[in-house]
Amino acid sequence: MTFHVKHLRDRRPILRYAGPMSTPAKTRSALAVKGPADFAATFGVSRETVGRLETYETLLRQWQKAVNLVAARTLEAVWQRHFADSAQLVALAPAARSWVDLGSGAGFPGLVVAILLAEGTPARVPTPPPCPGEPAGATPVARSGRVTLIESDTRKAAFLGTVAREIGIAVDILSTRIETCATQSRVAPPDVVTARALAPLDKLLSLAAPFLSPRTVGLFLKGREAAKEVEAARQTWTFTSELIPSSTEAEAHIVRVSTLEPNWKEPRS
Repeated sequence: MTFHVKHLRDRRPILRYAGPMSTPAKTRSALAVKGPADFAATFGVSRETVGRLETYETLLRQWQKAVNLVAARTLEAVWQRHFADSAQLVALAPAARSWVDLGSGAGFPGLVVAILLAEGTPARVPTPPPCPGEPAGATPVARSGRVTLIESDTRKAAFLGTVAREIGIAVDILSTRIETCATQSRVAPPDVVTARALAPLDKLLSLAAPFLSPRTVGLFLKGREAAKEVEAARQTWTFTSELIPSSTEAEAHIVRVSTLEPNWKEPRS
């Protein structure tokens, strides 16, 4: 299934990895997205998109009673912790036409990306203030793309299918294991591979590698230990990386990965 979208260009500073990095002494500010109105103002989306996300929230709360989709404590901050956290990725791949989300779970970030890509009106890139008191900026962007969600848990895959059907979003959902040849053979190399809370970066790169082409970029949502994970992953992999400050969590980062190659040589057959 396919759909069309719009993309964002990010003006926030990007931290290029150059070895171990410590947490800055002065914690940066993060966006506060407390509900639908804040989300609409931050990302510049239409009422239709906000309505889709409201339906998504309702279904998430209903299904959470029977299926452990997210940590229960995060439901009260779903617009910040899940919707905005996922939506910020769209700005980081403004030219991307195809996305693959690994271990989609409850749809974060992949299904939220699909919802924003289906948005037909101009959107804006959130730029949180680097320090308290400074105003955030926003830049218009255009979008268009296709999203594949890979989730091996059949109950979570059923949830994803229900949300997509109820809100009228076309996505591909594969209820198979990421590492199998059967899964990998069904997915053409995308422009972007995403994942959140799936695995440490070294293992995550092993899962993502079969989906990556020379033009593919990985966008992986990580927490405060992102720099350490990058350093550890370099023991096994050679890659270009950037640590991008999260818009929604002060100490979190998005790890952008490209030109991935293993540090070992494949045995000759």
